[in-house]
Amino acid sequence: MKKIKSRGLKPLWAALFSMVLIVSAWNVTEAGKSDILTTTTDLASIARAVAGEHATVNSICSGKEDPHFLQAKPSYIVMAREADLWIRVGMELEIGWETPILDGARNRTIRVGSKGHLDASERVRRLGVPTTRISRAMGDVHPQGNPHYWLGPLNGRIVAKSIAGRLEHLFPENAGEFRENLKAFQKALDEHMFGKALVEKLGGAKLWTLELKKELDPFLKSLQMESQLGGWKARMGPFQGEKIITYHQSWDYFANRFNLDVADELEPKPGIPPSPGHVLEVLRKVKEQNISVLLMEPYYSLKAPELIASKTGILVVVSANTVGGQPVAKDYFSMIGNIVDKLATAFETARKNKGK
Repeated sequence: MKKIKSRGLKPLWAALFSMVLIVSAWNVTEAGKSDILTTTTDLASIARAVAGEHATVNSICSGKEDPHFLQAKPSYIVMAREADLWIRVGMELEIGWETPILDGARNRTIRVGSKGHLDASERVRRLGVPTTRISRAMGDVHPQGNPHYWLGPLNGRIVAKSIAGRLEHLFPENAGEFRENLKAFQKALDEHMFGKALVEKLGGAKLWTLELKKELDPFLKSLQMESQLGGWKARMGPFQGEKIITYHQSWDYFANRFNLDVADELEPKPGIPPSPGHVLEVLRKVKEQNISVLLMEPYYSLKAPELIASKTGILVVVSANTVGGQPVAKDYFSMIGNIVDKLATAFETARKNKGK
């Protein structure tokens, strides 16, 4: 039998070998990074800022769904299987789907109680902690408090510090960079909240201390520095005390930080869809109290809000309360900024309409 010549095979094998080397080199680079998996996109955005180039960060939620009712999928289990750090919102937000994912992943590194499992709610300032015994008849009430704490900018600052601390513990060789990234994130958040000029003069920590004591406005007035206040605080300043209607109790932390009064929710109880009777009650309240804005998430039905708007003229503001919930909400800062801009614009429009 005539021997088949192998002319041309050597270059082919050489090319394939080169590709293997390239892929292997890429894998080594990726292997040098930690794998962080968060339950929500908001945590993922903060974790990326703190971890920097030392981690690959992914999220279970996409930002376009109600995180209360997510279903555990095989793809989520695969994601969790290789994770070095799992970060959850906590306060039972993930109660229906976290355990099946972690059990299915069989990854001891991120089990509850391990150093690879971080509950980001541990140090946040909580609202809505029940003071009486709760039952299912009360709706989707969380015994540890309202879990939507990321909508309070100060809590975003606190969460970033918790993530940085855990990363330093797990990967001490990069501790210095984590601390620098944390410092940069907190400064950026402070500037978004109060404006760059004021942060440079007084420092973010002092501004937050005054804000929490409700002493910031009088303090600035005493120094004739009111005009130097900027950021979200200045944008929302003219609307302090305004009443709003919300769909779900997602917005309490945002309302608390910017001194808005949530007069009612469209859900008669947390997690319970609007009933005709409750919609009529809200409609009556809107008319009696002259409420001008209804704030809601993109993933809820517009049927009840549009009915109330048709009867009262209330402005319906649909805004993402999570990163990725709308195209403009690309990261933590733009997500909060989008809510501020939409609400402020709605209040301004309502005031103009009332002045006609």
